[in-house]
Amino acid sequence: MQLHGVNQAIANRLHSAAIHLLRRLRRQDEAMGLSPARASALSVVVFGGPVTIGDLAHAEHVSAPTMTRLILGMERDGLVRRESDARDGRIVWLQPTPKGTRILHEGRRRRVAALAEQLATLSERDRQTLASASDILERLLRPAARPAVGERPERQVSPSEVAPRRARRR
Repeated sequence: MQLHGVNQAIANRLHSAAIHLLRRLRRQDEAMGLSPARASALSVVVFGGPVTIGDLAHAEHVSAPTMTRLILGMERDGLVRRESDARDGRIVWLQPTPKGTRILHEGRRRRVAALAEQLATLSERDRQTLASASDILERLLRPAARPAVGERPERQVSPSEVAPRRARRR
């Protein structure tokens, strides 16, 4: 099988496994009492830090008006609050409230506990393999650094350039 075919096969298996894993763990979310849309948006605010409605809409792949309606309900329920930017009054940041933060942290704790329980049934070797695979996935999913306004993007370094740099450090 050619490299493209191998990549496609791996991508297909990872996609399927990710969907099934999230479906299984989503059962733990029912205890939060939030709709999936609210839980997802609140997760971005709690774990990603302060965010604008526009950036949150972009992250959640919905329109700004849709996100505004969702946020209005979350504000009413005491999950998030708006805070004006100290330097630019046109910018409004969404911050999690203590209640929103607590709900999300409890939800995450339940999800992690459920997954840890399943991992406990695996051999040590399988758990080590998953730990290594998690490192790879985290590296793969790490966002590329975006240059600040007015800055030039950094040149991408090829893998062939990395090896000589590592050798020089030693």
